Amino acid sequence: MNEKELHRIGVIKDVCNKQLTQMAAASILGLTRRHTQRLVNQFRKSGEAGLVSKRRGLPSNRRFPYEFKDKVLTLVKQKYADFKPTFACEKLAELHGIKLSSETLRQWLITEGLWRVRKRKQKKVYQPRYRRECYGELVQIDGSYHDWFEGRSPKCCLLVFIDDATSQLMSLRFCESETTYDYMNATREYLDNHGKPIAFYSDKYAVFKVNSPSKKTNKQMTEYGRALYELNIELICANSSQAKGRVERANRTLQDRLIKEMRLANINTIEEANVWLPEFMADFNCRFACAAQSSQNAHRPVQESKTELHNIFSRQTSRKLTKALTLQYDKVMYIIDPTDKAKRLIGKSVMIYDYPDGTISIQYCGEELPYSVFDKLRSVQQGAVVENKRLGAALAFAKESQAERSETYERTRNAKKGSRKAQARAINPLVEQEVKFKPSLTRE
Repeated sequence: MNEKELHRIGVIKDVCNKQLTQMAAASILGLTRRHTQRLVNQFRKSGEAGLVSKRRGLPSNRRFPYEFKDKVLTLVKQKYADFKPTFACEKLAELHGIKLSSETLRQWLITEGLWRVRKRKQKKVYQPRYRRECYGELVQIDGSYHDWFEGRSPKCCLLVFIDDATSQLMSLRFCESETTYDYMNATREYLDNHGKPIAFYSDKYAVFKVNSPSKKTNKQMTEYGRALYELNIELICANSSQAKGRVERANRTLQDRLIKEMRLANINTIEEANVWLPEFMADFNCRFACAAQSSQNAHRPVQESKTELHNIFSRQTSRKLTKALTLQYDKVMYIIDPTDKAKRLIGKSVMIYDYPDGTISIQYCGEELPYSVFDKLRSVQQGAVVENKRLGAALAFAKESQAERSETYERTRNAKKGSRKAQARAINPLVEQEVKFKPSLTRE
């Protein structure tokens, strides 16, 4: 018996013992008086078993006939054996005029062994993690790509640095996309303001982690990871977005509050926003930051000089000098000035420092080698692999490049037309007049 029938037993017993009227029992059970009378009669005749539904365990009266079921299954076996239940139902209704629910057909196919029940993937359980004890012990970093200026400027990315122990915003910086140079600039600004944290906590984006290491280079860390390693800062990658939930929730809050604050402050560009962000961070931290469990500050002082930091926050690679004192980097050929020291470096590897501002420095054992740009190697890479987060920047560069190529093509085309006309005039000054009057001569 179910709970409803067990509840009815006590009420019906009270009616039979004349402790309760049938009208009162009908009100308690939510039934009519006549149905309550029938229940009383069944209880007096068969006892508690008389209150059990007689339809229990029997097929429904609204089920489809067996002939109809056999017809549908025969059609499915003959014509739609590899169709999914929903798609098969659509075709049965369109082509055969047979209307039934996809769930009914699914159950029939499961019973016949024509459809296998798929087990639903169990959701992972992400248990909460306690905050770190010290301020500056762990700093979560992430980039949030959003329409921050509500159409007043193109969509851009906000780099967010938040302390795990206090939920304090440590650094905010707007940029066009998540690139290595943008994270390097944001990190250098962080070091200038706070010092070195123990570790940064990020996702597995290609700026932080080498997701597909090449067998030829055997590269195990990215340029950003190499820079943090030289600064003695640990870089930890989270296995899921839930693991770094503090910065993810901060992004959601910033996408609400920061947008409205910039609207009220009439800030419309990335440059204006980056100048104003410290004021917003101070107000945000006063409202939402909490105290750390320990009063210790885990930040360490920056001991590197400005020159060392300038070299650390750059792309570094090595090249071998040829006998002609040349090397190639990023589709450009460089010629080292032929000094006595440079001549002794033929066949040796020199370091190339590619700085965020676009300048290049070639050094050997910390000493800079003077050079000149010989030629830009022109090569087009079609089908280049682009990260999803850099797709917007890649498309913007493609538009700019296509516009430049179209303009060059038009200038070249117009120049060729002008040269042909000049050559024709030089051969015969009356060519234009002959061409002009030729149609009229034809008509005559």
